[in-house]
Amino acid sequence: MQLIDTHVHINFDVFETDLELLQTHWQQSDVVHLVHSCVEPGEFPSIQALANRFKELSFAVGLHPLDADKWTATTAEEILAYAQSDSRVVAIGEMGLDFYKADNQEWQKQVLEAQLAIAHRLDKPVIIHCREAADSLRDILESFRQNQGMIKGVMHCWAGNPEETQWFLDLGFYISFSGIVTFKNAHQIRESALMVPSDRLLIETDCPFLAPVPKRGKRNEPAYVRHVAEFLAQWRGVSLETLAQQTTENACQLFQLSIQN
Repeated sequence: MQLIDTHVHINFDVFETDLELLQTHWQQSDVVHLVHSCVEPGEFPSIQALANRFKELSFAVGLHPLDADKWTATTAEEILAYAQSDSRVVAIGEMGLDFYKADNQEWQKQVLEAQLAIAHRLDKPVIIHCREAADSLRDILESFRQNQGMIKGVMHCWAGNPEETQWFLDLGFYISFSGIVTFKNAHQIRESALMVPSDRLLIETDCPFLAPVPKRGKRNEPAYVRHVAEFLAQWRGVSLETLAQQTTENACQLFQLSIQN
């Protein structure tokens, strides 16, 4: 069995002292590949160094919406240059909209649109963060598709309701579920998890955040994506092996990964 954790942040300081142990854990849990997301381009060298250290790692480059104020006149060229500098860059992101407590919504939209343009130019998928902003995000993605062309990608750490889920499925996006889906009160998220077609389903940890049940409250790590897979398999009425195969094939398709058996 092979699992892929499609969203990690193992460059964070909380992992600094035990990365080799972390790798042992994910290997013991059948995790064969990680996609490392990027909060802001300044992280790129540290993420690239991790990819040099761990052959299982591919990664992205982009600017998180909560860091939108870091966008400058040179950020777009910086992201573009980084993305073209290393073949292990498989996506642009994470980008998106986060309107929870935000007072810079219009600026976030501009930063998102600029990064969508980079991804379209490079024909790379996007990793989308969306919190309290599904309506606006849908409008931007629909407008981009009409005016500039198709954009592919994943709604990461998805926590939307079924109606919102259908919006992004209709736009051609993959939907990735994290440990949140295992939480007791995640009723709408679980409804969404039932409706995503098997060929659009992805799994992730978003570690070090949001550890799934039965590890909730602890530091999350890539090995725990297995708990997400186990829950979703049971919830969707398929075997763990079937769900692992489906989500691994989907990750390979979206991110153009080549996984050795």
